[in-house]
Amino acid sequence: MAGRYEVTGEGATRREMWNPYIARFYDYWRSIHPPAGLPGRQHFRPMDIPDLLPSVWLLEVQREPFRLRYRLAGTRIEEVRGRALTGMWLDETSPEIRDMEVYYRRYRAAVETRQPQWRRGPSQMQHLRDIEDLENILLPMASDGSTVDLLLCKTIFYDRFGRTLL
Repeated sequence: MAGRYEVTGEGATRREMWNPYIARFYDYWRSIHPPAGLPGRQHFRPMDIPDLLPSVWLLEVQREPFRLRYRLAGTRIEEVRGRALTGMWLDETSPEIRDMEVYYRRYRAAVETRQPQWRRGPSQMQHLRDIEDLENILLPMASDGSTVDLLLCKTIFYDRFGRTLL
């Protein structure tokens, strides 16, 4: 793989903190890189990671104004959110985050720096199920290898006992 990618976010570089499914997803993203630049949607083959797909989501990036649209949402994501998400804008599905600039900071950083973003902590969105914590990673993708136009994401949900909701 050409280029170095730094995963950012508190604790991001300490992979021992990562859920093994998040680590495997990140390793898959690194494995699909073309010789130069970022991978694009054309490099992502869902059949390569079927067991990871239920909690995978893909966001289409609109730059001006900055907005994100669900291009794909795995079954676990939709189950936890309590609705179909594909084709909808993130701020439409979660109006509570519209005015939370801090919420979008990680997404913007992934787009602008072309670097992955990792986080574990309380959810800032409303969910149908009782979620205590979540862990996710945002992986930048660019159909032209350079301009980030998609974010390939994976989320692991945790209940109040720290059990994963896979």
